[in-house]
Amino acid sequence: MPRPLGELEDAVMTRVWKWNRPVTVREVLEDLQKERSIAYTTVMTVLDNLHQKGWVRREAEGRAYRYEAVSTRAAYAAALMNEAWSQSDNGAAALVAFFGMMSEEQRQSLRDAVRVVGLPETTEQPRPAEQPRPAEQPGSVPRSGPAEPPGENPASAEGRSGR
Repeated sequence: MPRPLGELEDAVMTRVWKWNRPVTVREVLEDLQKERSIAYTTVMTVLDNLHQKGWVRREAEGRAYRYEAVSTRAAYAAALMNEAWSQSDNGAAALVAFFGMMSEEQRQSLRDAVRVVGLPETTEQPRPAEQPRPAEQPGSVPRSGPAEPPGENPASAEGRSGR
């Protein structure tokens, strides 16, 4: 799992990702200098460090290198989210809290992503033999919480309880 990028590493990688092509230290330097005072050798060191960490690959071009991102910013963000989520002792609660922090635009992006990967928007669907609960109308989204324990049907529960 990648560690989060430092502030200057992120500023450099933002340009590499945005430009989406091999870049030189000079190009990154000139763009960074629009925002801050920074030396050529500092940018060169940052790009060398990013290369050693596996964020960029480089190819020699004369006496200099051209650097190119190894993966996308989206992949980086996904890896950070996955790492943060895996640190939780209650993944479901962490996701609920995370979803609660989302703006409407972010929630729409989540719905779009779920459609792209083909996951159902709800994981619980009425089973063919199951009738909708009284508060539900046909075609409505079922409430959370199964009527019986997951993976168990009423017939198997009867056999276990001796009824």
